[in-house]
Amino acid sequence: MTDRTPSPAPSLAPLLSDEGQALLAALRDHDPAQELALATRLRRDHPAELVSAALAQARLRQRAVAKFGERDAYRMYFTPHGVEQATRTSVAAHRAGRFRDIGLRDSGPARITDLCCGVGGDAIELARAGFAVTAVDRDAVTCEIAALNVTTLAPDAPAATVVRADVLTYDLAAAPAPDALFIDPARRGGRGRIFDPEAYSPPLSWAVEAVRAVGAGGIKIAPGIPHELVPDDFEAEWISDGGDVKEAVLWHHATGPGAGPGPGSESGPGAGPGAITPGARRATLLPAGLTLTGRGLPDPPVREVGRYLYEPDGAVIRAHLVAEVADELDGGLIDETIAYITADERRPTPYAVAYEITDELPFNLKRLKALLRERGVGILTVKKRGSPVEPEELRRRMKLQGRESATVFLTRVAGAPTMLLGHPA
Repeated sequence: MTDRTPSPAPSLAPLLSDEGQALLAALRDHDPAQELALATRLRRDHPAELVSAALAQARLRQRAVAKFGERDAYRMYFTPHGVEQATRTSVAAHRAGRFRDIGLRDSGPARITDLCCGVGGDAIELARAGFAVTAVDRDAVTCEIAALNVTTLAPDAPAATVVRADVLTYDLAAAPAPDALFIDPARRGGRGRIFDPEAYSPPLSWAVEAVRAVGAGGIKIAPGIPHELVPDDFEAEWISDGGDVKEAVLWHHATGPGAGPGPGSESGPGAGPGAITPGARRATLLPAGLTLTGRGLPDPPVREVGRYLYEPDGAVIRAHLVAEVADELDGGLIDETIAYITADERRPTPYAVAYEITDELPFNLKRLKALLRERGVGILTVKKRGSPVEPEELRRRMKLQGRESATVFLTRVAGAPTMLLGHPA
């Protein structure tokens, strides 16, 4: 089924009236904890249906601020699923920039088809970047919302169309044919997250073949995807924002400056920093926009704990680029299975957080408690890698008192359970 002009959905239509817009504006900063009393009061002057819809939308907008910022979130519309699954603005803008770096067309705005567009987070940034966007989703309410969001936030876009269709049967060859695809498969089901890429909707194999058929595109995937599932003719990029890993993307470009020589190189001949290199792995750190690309280095050596411990960014770890950071720091691993880097000197790097280590102790909670009490530590940051102990349980058992702060790493050193105590360098 295809519908290029979705009709207003009953649950959203009341909000688009003057009364609905005024009510939404009034609810912008409302306290969700006071909703029952607020709803009772509002229903004296407004239809109950409108009040319920406005309160629901106001809650969703407040949640969306973390992803879209206040300026955009309070002008957008959402569904509960849509706000949870939508791409945050910083990530979508980065991705739009990478599409721009590919060089899809010599003249005129390139057209990108956004399959499984949801509420339009990616379509908005693609449109803002100057692309002609066709956004596709099979849900009628979601299509209406996506159309409103793109029109509102990217009013000067070259062309933006929302199509209601099942992506599995949508005719990609129909005019206007896309220059590239972006596909964001659904990775949640009735029982929660879906970990098998072939259980995505649509399946990863289908998305890969669709991008290959068009010749260029990106596929959003879960960051935990096994590296062996990345096709050889695709680049894999892991993206973190503010230190938290948000997603991974598989990139493909059959021709052009991004079709580089393969793994281990920074980019193809004449390619820019955002060009696509088949077989490569990269980690991108936002908001700085820094990118680390794999050089095919062997695993770092395991060595004794030095003065400094470095915790690589999650995107670096997911992309298996710890060796590249260790080489930059002239460091090694504390254990062959643990992604902590140790070094004797402190060197600045944007790809890892440095800590100065003051104590290395065999795992013993009584000894740790005595040491923290002796030093007057009342604020304890607990980090763990390779330890079954939960941070909250540890803090509870420590019964912390004092004004000093410290960081403890519960981990393994050369295979032995170990506690490393220190502080941010």
